[in-house]
Amino acid sequence: MKSLMDITNVCHQISKASFKNSFVNKFPGDLSGEKSTRSTPKVLYSTVDPSPVKRPKLLAWSESLGKELGLSPSHDQVDVALLAGSLVVESMIPYAACYGGHQFGHWSGQLGDGRAITLGELHCEHSHFEIQLKGAGPTPYSRRADGRAVLRSSVREYLMSEAMHYLGVPTTRALSLVSSGESVTRDMFYTGDLKDEPGAIVARVAPSFLRFGSFEILAAREEYENLVELVEWTIDNFYPEIIGEGEERILNWFKEVCERTADMIIHWLRVGFVHGVMNSDNMSILGLTIDYGPFSMLDDYNPMFTPNTTDLPGRRYAFSKQASIGQWNLERLAESLAPLFDNNIKLEAILVGYQSYFSENFYSMMGKKLGLDEVKSDDDHQLISQTDQLLRKLNFDMTLFFNLLSDVESASDPVSYFEPALYRELNTEEKKILTDYIDLYLDRISKNSFSRRASIEIMKKINPTFILRNHLLFNAIEALARGDNGPFEELREEIVNPYAKKSGALVKRRPNWAKNTPGCSTLSCSS
Repeated sequence: MKSLMDITNVCHQISKASFKNSFVNKFPGDLSGEKSTRSTPKVLYSTVDPSPVKRPKLLAWSESLGKELGLSPSHDQVDVALLAGSLVVESMIPYAACYGGHQFGHWSGQLGDGRAITLGELHCEHSHFEIQLKGAGPTPYSRRADGRAVLRSSVREYLMSEAMHYLGVPTTRALSLVSSGESVTRDMFYTGDLKDEPGAIVARVAPSFLRFGSFEILAAREEYENLVELVEWTIDNFYPEIIGEGEERILNWFKEVCERTADMIIHWLRVGFVHGVMNSDNMSILGLTIDYGPFSMLDDYNPMFTPNTTDLPGRRYAFSKQASIGQWNLERLAESLAPLFDNNIKLEAILVGYQSYFSENFYSMMGKKLGLDEVKSDDDHQLISQTDQLLRKLNFDMTLFFNLLSDVESASDPVSYFEPALYRELNTEEKKILTDYIDLYLDRISKNSFSRRASIEIMKKINPTFILRNHLLFNAIEALARGDNGPFEELREEIVNPYAKKSGALVKRRPNWAKNTPGCSTLSCSS
């Protein structure tokens, strides 16, 4: 673990770094620096400085990400003012991005970075990364909010974005977590129950934070010149492999966006992640998991599970709906790009292709979770379908089930063997369903073109043993609020090796107390 002295030295390196501002220099912006809420037509951002805080304290620093950004310890010391938003260095041009979006299926007009401020870009050997502070104060897009973030939501984003990275899921990342030393007033479930909570700021990192909504707002405002410029700039900077000219180039790019989005969601389904608020303004144009709010990992397998109370009762963003919502959001992006084409036929064809691309790669992923050599027949598709039905009907813990499945040897006593992955006792009929499934599964595995050992190796590389469950986050947040960082640090260590063999409380099924605990099983968009 890096010492606090080393971390503050790295903070000094950041303050001395030469930040680039290619986005700001390329596009028109509102340069007034005013923080008052307002509409900002004909610009893609508004310059705005973070709001200083009184008593910042560094809670966490992601060492591996720091190294990737070229930040290593020096011999100088400085406080955490920069990571808290209390220091802006000369090379920075901080700004909040303007974008729109469809929220819960409805166009919401201008949205924008309401509590995120991008400090600038650090250019590395082969890429560049934007550093953005979330919870750093009001911006012109804060609407009725204060631009701040509470400790609980900041801890959740810091830990989960890093956990997803180590799980192999495309994601934004978190560089640091800083407590602000100030209180923030929040109504967690929008019931009028206002409470003061400790504030915090996350420094998050991505090659770009551009969203589908960044393109939607330009089309909605008929700012087509800016739209063309943004598409071309995005391709040049983040999709350099795209070939072609004119419409062909944009189509090739849109196809890649569709495939990256599909790949991201397939990863979500692989590890049991539910985003909770897949509005189009929360969809990364790079196919990264972005904006960690009311997310959750699945405990007991329920395809209609949504952790977001705002998403009830419709469950638009439930676990099993994420693939179709991904396509719905891509359709909104296609509508925004349509003015750049003579007709929509080719865009529509790419959207149709999303379905077949997703299906093929989803079944391939599920085959690996089951340890199959390949998904090669209707019987294999049926086995995958039966696995889904089994998990659902018997109330299995998804992660624990696949961990146990990789080591199952026979169907002699599957009920006892799989008991650690069950949330309730099975009746006689359910016990038979489980026994019959294991018989079917073992028969299929015996027909693999490689050994059972090879099958197990495939399964162990794709099925995590550790996931960042909500009750673990809840415990860490509660402890931090009491001044105890032990559970938080324990989770920081665990997320780094999610596929390693583990034992103990952190890899057991959700405890009963956590099933209906507010802020644990139930969350909101303010989470």
